[in-house]
Amino acid sequence: MRAHLGDQLVIESPATGAARRDGEIVGLHHEDGTPPYDVRWSDTDEVTLVFPGSDAHIHHLEHGQPGAGRAVQPDVSTTQVVLPAGEANPGDIGRRVAAERRRQGFSRAETARRARMAPDYLAYLEEQPADPSVATLIKLAAALGTSVTALRGGGMDLPPGQGRALLHPRLRDLDTEECRALLATHGVGRIAVSSSDGRPAIVPVNYEVVDDAIVFRTAPDSVAASAAETEVAFEVDHVDEALSQGWSVLAVGPASIVTEPEAVRGLARRAHTTPWAGGVREMWVSIRPTSLTGRRITAADQ
Repeated sequence: MRAHLGDQLVIESPATGAARRDGEIVGLHHEDGTPPYDVRWSDTDEVTLVFPGSDAHIHHLEHGQPGAGRAVQPDVSTTQVVLPAGEANPGDIGRRVAAERRRQGFSRAETARRARMAPDYLAYLEEQPADPSVATLIKLAAALGTSVTALRGGGMDLPPGQGRALLHPRLRDLDTEECRALLATHGVGRIAVSSSDGRPAIVPVNYEVVDDAIVFRTAPDSVAASAAETEVAFEVDHVDEALSQGWSVLAVGPASIVTEPEAVRGLARRAHTTPWAGGVREMWVSIRPTSLTGRRITAADQ
């Protein structure tokens, strides 16, 4: 018996031929496709390790469908699936799962344990154009502290905060250390400046936190560049639509251009990402906060 990821394992009674159980093969333990398999059962959505007996057979996917013909070899040291070079083709859900997992600092093994699924199946979701069930997404969302809607990319074109307000919300101020923890280490924030024509503007930028300074890259002729040599406000926030909770941090302080060559090279080396806006953005601006404040909204009983 040999199988590929995505094939269907069917167990049926030899006497009657009636199907007793079936499920999708979501993990392989041998690169030649021989048993055992990790199977996600259609009736419970649970993933278990299966050593098929004589009453089991494989329904193979058609050639060219997602996962067909891909040999997978478990990496025992990391419990991750290793795909042949150049063949990884994650879908949007898989990319969001992987990105949120890394943001939370979880390994695949830890995430799989929290979601009660096989590590190989999680690797399959992250690396293939998979279509997980709602039950699987609910488990992953709970394990990662996010929502099914977020993993599906729902509401991408809508402003945050359209969920219902909590019946008994609690709004509290954050101390300086909490603000620093939420601000670090990088992400997307908004800088408030007065543009060249004297009008106020708010611009999103990819930022880093280096030695307590907020730094970002921009182009010399951009609106964000007008922050240099002025006092500015910089804001970062997060909204959990599913729980109607969130936080915001506001930093205020003078901004300046980083001109020392070695400092510029050091910032470029430490940057987690290039500016999302693209283009040539080699001017680094540094904000040294003189004021750091924040607020958090949670349920009153938390």
